[in-house]
Amino acid sequence: MESLRMALMGGGTVGSALAELLPLHRARFEALGLEVELARVLVRDTRKSRPGIPSRLLTDNPEGFLDDVDVLVEVAGGTTVAANLVLQALEEGLLVVTANKALLAERWDELRPYAEEGNLYYEASVMAGTPILGALQSLWGNQTLEMHGIVNGTCSYLIRRMEEGATYDEAFQEASNLGYLEADPNLDVGGIDSAHKITVLGRLTVDPGLRWDKVLSRTRGIQHLTPQMLQQARAEGYAIKLVASLFPEKGEWVAAVRPVRLPESHPLVTMGSGRNALVYRGDPVGQLVFAGAGAGGGVTASAVLGDLYRALLGTPGHLPIPAAVPVTTQEVEQLQEV
Repeated sequence: MESLRMALMGGGTVGSALAELLPLHRARFEALGLEVELARVLVRDTRKSRPGIPSRLLTDNPEGFLDDVDVLVEVAGGTTVAANLVLQALEEGLLVVTANKALLAERWDELRPYAEEGNLYYEASVMAGTPILGALQSLWGNQTLEMHGIVNGTCSYLIRRMEEGATYDEAFQEASNLGYLEADPNLDVGGIDSAHKITVLGRLTVDPGLRWDKVLSRTRGIQHLTPQMLQQARAEGYAIKLVASLFPEKGEWVAAVRPVRLPESHPLVTMGSGRNALVYRGDPVGQLVFAGAGAGGGVTASAVLGDLYRALLGTPGHLPIPAAVPVTTQEVEQLQEV
């Protein structure tokens, strides 16, 4: 039986869920001739209890963290320490699985060569355990026309609570108390998290060189929304949602994030209630709708484990599309920004 030693960066909700899932997969790993061992876990605070993770495995020192391991799983987030370890692991030829959409969006130029070689696995970075990256890669046989998605559950929660009458500040405090907000709340409410995700999807489907700064310049959050705006829209048969979109404009592919006004019959409204949802339109496949859980420790950890299986079976990681897809002149959906 061959031993595979895993270094895990991040012992929070997702990291702990992954540690608890690993023993349940022991028999499957053994069927592949492998014994997967959690070797060490990098965290900010080694004194904090981590479900499923023995305290002896915890360290707060990134130095030597990758020594004598075969795979790095990174679920800590951020674009500094996480990026440095991910790049070091890739340079050393380790298997790398990450759920870090910010890293993928903002430091793509450094990661792209490894992604193009199939050495980077990142299904969990968008829509958590709902396998949208694999699905979209399977659609390369189509001419992509556009896609629109609700990919941040925190904003969906805030909007729903304001529709119910809570003020923005009240809804924000509730979300904070429930642990829904990122450490930097602007990543959620400012639309940055959604922008990270649509950037990842855009590079996978239409343009491997899609620029983060351009996406960021077309990103608006929900801070200006009020209960009155949301309730008035509902009274008129519409719903206001924070939507991340990818579409052609003036001969190039554009990604944007902003609140838009959608008919209540729109699939993003009917399918995106309490879930992440994405509408893809291509030729000849037509319109496809994907919906499912977009957050949560176990849900995200399941996608990380799925990627680990892909890597162990020798399946390449998520490849960006080889070259930019030509922009067509077909009509695309016009969404009304709020």
